[in-house]
Amino acid sequence: MVISNNKTVADYVTENIKTAHVFKKYGIDFCCGGGITIEKACAKNNVDQATLEKELAEVDVVKDVIEDYDKWELDFLMIYIENVHHTYVRESLPIISQYANKVAKVHGHHYAEVVEINQLFHEVANELISHMQKEEQVLFPFIKQLVQAEKEGIKNTTPPFGTVNNPIRMMEHEHESAGNIFKEISRLSNNYTPPEGACNTFRALYAKLDEFEQDLHKHIHLENNILHPKAIILEKKIS
Repeated sequence: MVISNNKTVADYVTENIKTAHVFKKYGIDFCCGGGITIEKACAKNNVDQATLEKELAEVDVVKDVIEDYDKWELDFLMIYIENVHHTYVRESLPIISQYANKVAKVHGHHYAEVVEINQLFHEVANELISHMQKEEQVLFPFIKQLVQAEKEGIKNTTPPFGTVNNPIRMMEHEHESAGNIFKEISRLSNNYTPPEGACNTFRALYAKLDEFEQDLHKHIHLENNILHPKAIILEKKIS
């Protein structure tokens, strides 16, 4: 992989999704906060830039075709986001909710942080349910309309919300909110490290939260750094 001072964190992940694991390792946000250079990201997170760049350069440059998201058609990318990431969220929220409620009830008197984690999780769960509905009912259908208009060689009609930028700004603001909540959950849980001797439910809660956050980062990356910018360009192209 070619290392460049002009590329942002998001650029690296868009070019090769496997670099996300390197950024995750060093606590560097590659989704909501991915629009900054490696130099700034390293300074912000107190990471040695040379070490990070060495690991990025060593990332396998042979990408799995199925994960070359930047080359996918937008309508196919949205189908993927809904079928993979939205489905994952909807299936995972009830499971995590049960774990979080039980751990807070049973262990909250010894570990006060799990009570706060329970509250934060249910806050972000409600936000995500509403968020996905808005994507599926407003933003995604309009982007699909843009894709179809381009294929047919016609100009697109102006939507009630004015321009695709407006729902995109709202979605990205909500992405940032969800990302910040999970940063706090990660901090409270000591990066999802259960206490010594923790019961299986306690351990399962932290493992599932960790898995959920990783999926959320990838989910947000696909939208913020690939889908949204391309939708904005497409709208301008056919207006």
